[in-house]
Amino acid sequence: MSPYPEIRSVVLDATDPRRLAEFYREMFGLRYRAGDEPPSDGAPDDADWLVLRGAGVALAFQRVDDLPEPTWPDPGVPQQLHLDTTVPDLDELERQHTRALALGARLLLDRTDDPDEPLHVYADPAGHPFCVFVA
Repeated sequence: MSPYPEIRSVVLDATDPRRLAEFYREMFGLRYRAGDEPPSDGAPDDADWLVLRGAGVALAFQRVDDLPEPTWPDPGVPQQLHLDTTVPDLDELERQHTRALALGARLLLDRTDDPDEPLHVYADPAGHPFCVFVA
């Protein structure tokens, strides 16, 4: 038995949990926890809590009434949390860049010319920043 608590998931606030969960499901190839899948019968989707799982990670999404969008890199509204993700090379960075934009991400910073750590920083559809960089 470990003497430390185990991190169960990273939770992101969202005014529309399904929309944000769908973005991350598509972006990172995650899958819904059993019972959290979108309704298939056309019923309204009023989920307040959703969980996505993948290899070694769980992202959860909880409904909030109001969510001020981070203004990073301006310090007006801090990031509060961001995800770092990696790809193996510049070609894959460009492929993921195209995917991220098509899925609804907004580019915040392009640092692909950095010889030590090329990266893109995006805002997800709710404004949470996340990075994709070459490791």
